[in-house]
Amino acid sequence: MTFIITSEVDNAHPPPTASAELTSADTAARHVAAGCLQDGSVGRVGLEIEAHCIDLADPGRRPSWDELTATIAGLPPLPGGSRVTVEPGGAVELSGPPLPGPLAAIDAMAADRAVLRTAFADAGFGLLLLGADPLRPPQRVNPGARYGAMEAFFEASDTGAAGAAMMTSTASVQVNLDAGPSDGWAGRVRLAHALGPTMIAIAANSPLLNGQFCGWQSARQRVWSQLDSARCGPILGASGDDPVSEWARYALKAPVMLVNHCEADAEPVTEWVPFADWADGRVLLGGRRPTEADLDYHLTTLFPPVRPRRWLEIRYLDSVPDTIWPAVVFTLTTLLDDPGAAAVATEATAPVATAWDRAAQLGLGDRHLRSAAHRCVLTAAERAPAELEESMRQLVRSVEEGRCPADDFSDRVIDHGIALAVSQLAQGEL
Repeated sequence: MTFIITSEVDNAHPPPTASAELTSADTAARHVAAGCLQDGSVGRVGLEIEAHCIDLADPGRRPSWDELTATIAGLPPLPGGSRVTVEPGGAVELSGPPLPGPLAAIDAMAADRAVLRTAFADAGFGLLLLGADPLRPPQRVNPGARYGAMEAFFEASDTGAAGAAMMTSTASVQVNLDAGPSDGWAGRVRLAHALGPTMIAIAANSPLLNGQFCGWQSARQRVWSQLDSARCGPILGASGDDPVSEWARYALKAPVMLVNHCEADAEPVTEWVPFADWADGRVLLGGRRPTEADLDYHLTTLFPPVRPRRWLEIRYLDSVPDTIWPAVVFTLTTLLDDPGAAAVATEATAPVATAWDRAAQLGLGDRHLRSAAHRCVLTAAERAPAELEESMRQLVRSVEEGRCPADDFSDRVIDHGIALAVSQLAQGEL
């Protein structure tokens, strides 16, 4: 498992460097498979948390790139070792290093978030933990060439609105876990997917988008579902027995989004070109065949809910409040890493293992998802350390009441209006 542990603003997706040319799709598939999952034990946890940056004096305004980078440049060293980056729409992301177990990862992330909140508050900004920006229309502030090329690709693919919302209006809590022993990969990856709808229902926290209630508890998940499934859908096929091969097939079928010549020059691919076609020489992009570095970069433009990166990158959780994200992280990690809890989760989630859209729309309002969620969080709560008792208690109570964080935010918006609700939450007022 590899994480960058510096705290700085830089290019989160460096351009390809010189590497071997790929001579066929078969060669490309072998390259993807070789880097898919890393055989080993389980136990390490890495966290990434995104928060929308809010101007507390004017919640409807997006802080500029210069304002964001100046604030981050003034940060002191982060005690937990997180890296700080800025998403296309100005959301600020903390990416923590892999640490032994969920409690260590949670403690480190909480410490870094405290430093970040203070620095941004001193600059007049708040950090809003919601799965989707509820107030501001999509707008890109990060000038990176990658993101301009992504915009052009989405426009050419007739998903411009969803692509813009995905890039500039969504935020998540991401959990990174060891792949585990190779003889258990199939079951582990299947469970990571099967848990998706239940965990989406538990963590749904984006009932508004662009100033309006959207009819979904997780507008974030709704936005992702509107993008092409070849790039953003689950990677597993019908059986899920060979996640390595399935990831290789997924990657080669997915269309190439951009050709990255250098850090400041990313050329969008505005026609549908599966990477396999480029590798086989049926299409030349940028006047050439791809290299291994091009393929590695292509993998960073694929956004399935569970992405193999030697470890498992679990991407389906909305960003949720500080009071419960530790419990959500602990629950997901425990259900995958603890064998007894994993057995319970496998049985509990089986009836709703593919209910992605239902989970995003109804959250815990669906009785089957609520039943699965109840068993899962109780199983995790039985194993929670004392340090997480309060956060787990709040999560268990919410699930028992059939409420997800979106319900609480919706109530606040109805009582106070969107702008005041946003400002309050961005300042940590609950």
